Amino acid sequence: MAEISSQWFYRLKAAQRDLIERCGTIERAAAIASLSKSQMGRFNNAGDPELMPLSAVLLLEAECGTPLVTSVMAELNGRRLADADAPGAANATMMAAHADVVVQFGELIAAAAMAFADGRLTPAELAGIDRGAAKLEVAIAELRKSAAAARGIGGLSIVSGAA
Repeated sequence: MAEISSQWFYRLKAAQRDLIERCGTIERAAAIASLSKSQMGRFNNAGDPELMPLSAVLLLEAECGTPLVTSVMAELNGRRLADADAPGAANATMMAAHADVVVQFGELIAAAAMAFADGRLTPAELAGIDRGAAKLEVAIAELRKSAAAARGIGGLSIVSGAA
C-alpha cells in the first residue's frame, strides 16, 4: 500500500475538521455517524493519526451536503469531483457569492499577515491559514456555480435580476 505523505494526511485531517464543523459540534457529528464523542474528537484533532472510516465520512457529508473529505480523497488520486446540476441554481445571487469570496479572502489575508508578523509559523497558525483557505475555496466554488447558473439563463441584470 502506498504511504500517504504528511501533506495529504494534514489535508484529510483538515477536511475532517471542516466536515465536523459543518455538522455543528463534535457531539452532533458523533451522533450522526453513530460513533463516540471521544472518537469524533480524535478525528477533529490535527495531531491524532486516526482518520474517519468511510461510513462516517459518507454519513456526515450527506448531513452537511458537501463532499469535503471525498473531494480531498479524489484529489489524492489525481481526480476531481464534478457537481451534479443543482436544482434552483439559477436563482443563486451573484452579488452575495462575490461578496462572500471577498470576505473569505480578506479573512485569509488577515490571518496570514498576523501569522507572518513574528517571522515564524506555528502548527496552529498553519492550521488557521488552512481553514481560511478551505473557506475561501468553498466561497469560490459557490461563486463559480452562481456564474454558471447565470450563464445558463442568458445572464443577469444587476438592476432587475434577469438579462
